[in-house]
Amino acid sequence: MRIINFHTHIYPEPIAEKATAAIGKFYTIEMDRIGTSEHLIKECRENGIDKCVIHSVATTAHQVPSINNFVIGECKKHKEFYGFAAMHPDFTDFEPELERVIKAGLKGVKIHPDTQQFDMDDERMFPFYEAISGRLPILIHCGDYRYKYSHPEKLARILDLFPKLTVIGAHFGGWSMPDLALEYLKDRNCYMDISSSFFVTGRKRAEELIKIYGAERMVFGTDFPMWDTKAELDNFFALNLTDKEKELILHKNAERILNI
Repeated sequence: MRIINFHTHIYPEPIAEKATAAIGKFYTIEMDRIGTSEHLIKECRENGIDKCVIHSVATTAHQVPSINNFVIGECKKHKEFYGFAAMHPDFTDFEPELERVIKAGLKGVKIHPDTQQFDMDDERMFPFYEAISGRLPILIHCGDYRYKYSHPEKLARILDLFPKLTVIGAHFGGWSMPDLALEYLKDRNCYMDISSSFFVTGRKRAEELIKIYGAERMVFGTDFPMWDTKAELDNFFALNLTDKEKELILHKNAERILNI
């Protein structure tokens, strides 16, 4: 069965080890892999993953073009990659940058309100959300109990304000609050990825959430370099899902979102 890993992070070789360690520190999780293209491709080949959607987060506005250049370059080097662009609420000259990344073949945008330290429903982002509506999907990190920035209630507001925006709410819409996310997102027009979720939900609750939301709204991801790819796949294949549901989550939904 074809597999698209919809949620991965990579960094340039000179800073990859430091960046990976910073992620571990942010989440107080021990990191035992390094977020480089080489390591990601190796894990994917060892575990039968065909394609990866790669991201890298801009923590300041001036990083946006350089990060996007990096993602574009890695996608050109590696046929295994689909790239998502970085964006930041203080990057105001986004229109030419949006045109540039689309022309370069990037397939979407990733934001991480917690590490970027802004509310996802901050009005500074509204012109950008409007600009990408119907053009590119956006993957949004959601639901950290330590911060208000990525609360699922804010995602629900975005969905109300921008009904044509294709949104993937990462981590069941709230990695540390999946049941609260359910209250806000159960019947909403958005996708979700299941990355960085099994360690919170366990297999049984993950299976229940997929059934409640519907497999047609889910995409598979590992949040590389956070988690072991094999372990994440083992968790997924242990769920009591039909072959049709597995196909939707592993590749068909992703293909629809990415328009491939």
